[in-house]
Amino acid sequence: MTRPIRVLSLYEGFFAGGARILHTDVIAGLHSAGDQQHSVLSIASQARRESTVQPMHVDPRYLRLTNAGVSVTSLGRTADADPPERGSFTMAELRIAADAVARADVILSLKEQPLGLLLALQDHGLMPDIPVIACLHRSDPTHSGPALGWLAEAAATGLVAATVSCAQSTSDAYARFLAPATRRHVIPNGIDTDRFRPGTADEVAASRALLGIPSGALVVAYAARFDAMKNPGLFLSAVAIHAKRHPETHYLLCGAGMTLENDAFRALVAESGVDSSAHLHALGVRDDMPAIYQLADIVALTSAFGEASPLCLIEGAACGATPVTTRVGDAAQMVDGFGVVTRHDAAHIAATWQRVLDRRGELRDRALEARPRLGRDRMIGEYRAAVESVAVFAEAAA
Repeated sequence: MTRPIRVLSLYEGFFAGGARILHTDVIAGLHSAGDQQHSVLSIASQARRESTVQPMHVDPRYLRLTNAGVSVTSLGRTADADPPERGSFTMAELRIAADAVARADVILSLKEQPLGLLLALQDHGLMPDIPVIACLHRSDPTHSGPALGWLAEAAATGLVAATVSCAQSTSDAYARFLAPATRRHVIPNGIDTDRFRPGTADEVAASRALLGIPSGALVVAYAARFDAMKNPGLFLSAVAIHAKRHPETHYLLCGAGMTLENDAFRALVAESGVDSSAHLHALGVRDDMPAIYQLADIVALTSAFGEASPLCLIEGAACGATPVTTRVGDAAQMVDGFGVVTRHDAAHIAATWQRVLDRRGELRDRALEARPRLGRDRMIGEYRAAVESVAVFAEAAA
């Protein structure tokens, strides 16, 4: 193939989340290199998630793509907690999708949820013989609802030719739902270490002043949406315990629904026993996460299930924060040598936070020493190879 490979990515929608950050970073990087031409079809133009409405046109991922010259088309739907059923698409929507698909050599599905759209095209005889790669980002597929069945069907019929998993735990968990002929790739996550870096003294001072955090106060950051998978109640219970013993510590919560304007979040704060005197900063969705991580001493994760390769852990580490995580997905392997793994127990987590804070200088050095292995160049190169291998195989088969 002498021209650039044309790659269409399918998004369920544009809203805050690690998988969308990761996928957007990958395709923006691949598109800018010039040997692949990327475009995006989003099923939704806005998302209603975690008690927030997130319009596509102001989403940082959407802006990143359009600024990089990646064409983005939408079916104009509103994304909710559940993906749209394959039988719910109108003929007008299917024609838009068919037009986008027909111009591609390879399709990347961001997670399994958009596969319902491709199966709907197939149901109506509108799906050409184009290889599809499902990009998977969970370690517990049973929480994917009907989308898991769509993936299994798409793999069994040959519609999905390959998968790319961001963690070995993800690839292993999905293996039994895939056909033997489905090729499986594991590409660990990487990040932009030019963006996620230690802050200068002036940058950190400015961020502290903006958030009302005194100079020298210790900070625990938590970047997660308000969702049972992330187990925010466990984090808040650990805060309640830790703050009583170390009342000078500040706790930053970032993510969709992590705001006192969310009634469910406010109720969970009270239920978890967090005292009103605790320095709890519920910041909601943030577009300045490097600045948050730069002033943090710890980046915490308390997820119960579903995580595969959590970006927040390596983003925080690249900025100098020490990851402290529950054992979920590949998290323990990711932070080996510069992070700490805890039990799913609030008292144990609170005690671990303090042990880390007591060794702050040493552990910060370990996090920063890990920066060279956290970069995204390796990841983008491996995605390029995966796309090329599928395209070459499909061309040879034709």
